[in-house]
Amino acid sequence: MVRARDLGIEIGPGTAGPLNAITDVAGVRVEHVTLIEGDGPLVVGEGPVRTGVTVIVPSDSIDALGLFAGSHRLNGNGEVTGLEWIRESGLLTTPIGLTNTHSVGVVRDALIASDVAGRAGDEPFWSLPVVGETWDGRLNDVNGMHVRQEHVFEALAATSDGPVPEGNVGGGTGMVCHGFKGGIGTASRVVELATGDFTVGVLVQANHGRRQRLAVKGVPVGEHLSAAEVPLPGQAPEGAGSIIVVIATDAPLLPHQCERLAQRAGLGIARTGGAGENSSGDMFLAFSTANRLPGRDNASGTGTVEVTMLENGAIDPLFYAVIESTEEAILNALLAAETMTGQAGVTAYALDERRLVEILSMYGRGPRGAGET
Repeated sequence: MVRARDLGIEIGPGTAGPLNAITDVAGVRVEHVTLIEGDGPLVVGEGPVRTGVTVIVPSDSIDALGLFAGSHRLNGNGEVTGLEWIRESGLLTTPIGLTNTHSVGVVRDALIASDVAGRAGDEPFWSLPVVGETWDGRLNDVNGMHVRQEHVFEALAATSDGPVPEGNVGGGTGMVCHGFKGGIGTASRVVELATGDFTVGVLVQANHGRRQRLAVKGVPVGEHLSAAEVPLPGQAPEGAGSIIVVIATDAPLLPHQCERLAQRAGLGIARTGGAGENSSGDMFLAFSTANRLPGRDNASGTGTVEVTMLENGAIDPLFYAVIESTEEAILNALLAAETMTGQAGVTAYALDERRLVEILSMYGRGPRGAGET
């Protein structure tokens, strides 16, 4: 798996965390289940299958406590369940699932079933899981709905706080980004403030963008990689895709501040050439692990809860961290992804790392030591 920094490509001046991943935020865990089966023409219900599910567990204690959270919609041609309660309460109280458009329901139901299984049968309980989607129908038998509850259970059981696999994995298995093979990408930044160091981590499911608009470090890479050189996948119109961005931080933020962080993901997408096209669902969620609050029952027994917050005047470095991490996560998704052929022989080609470095170097933006100033 190749990442931007493996090539000497650094996005912005910020400092990446040890793993350069969302799991650099303590307590955050991630796992994917990837489903790849069959070849040949599309037979609904039989394949070919190029899909999966990704699960993000935002805290070791998420089953009992809530985390402050906020969301943002750049363009709404997509779905993330559970956002209305986050907007209303300011709390994230469940794990987060990412999958394809037609598997949102089964992933949501599986997250509820997993939660119910760990509770007493007569205990009053409700759950509104957060599950986001992007459409993988160019490569995958999306109408066959091949993601099952057991795949979600498998991912939940195996979540890890270690390195995060990227590219053709989990919910990103069948995704296309800027006319290349896309998928899952992640990145992080460590922010130094007077009150201490904080980490911002981002994970994207990238399935958006037009080829010609792709930019890296401000360089119009897509203009140099026409369809004549790298064919486009299938007949779907360019820009007819989506991106989900999940942002985690250990900085002490209130819900409205989390919403402000979520908004800034759109700037990272714009820096890579994304524009929130009409057919694109661009949905962002940000949460903070710093304050642990009463969860679904919203009752601590005392009627009051003490919280801490970062001053708004100190939040700009976190904004920059979100922008840089989102941009780098998208690039990591493109670089980690491998060429994939799906239903009816439709092929999404990988972004060639050598051509990328060559194009960046033409503009003096190549890897350090190769023409960058």
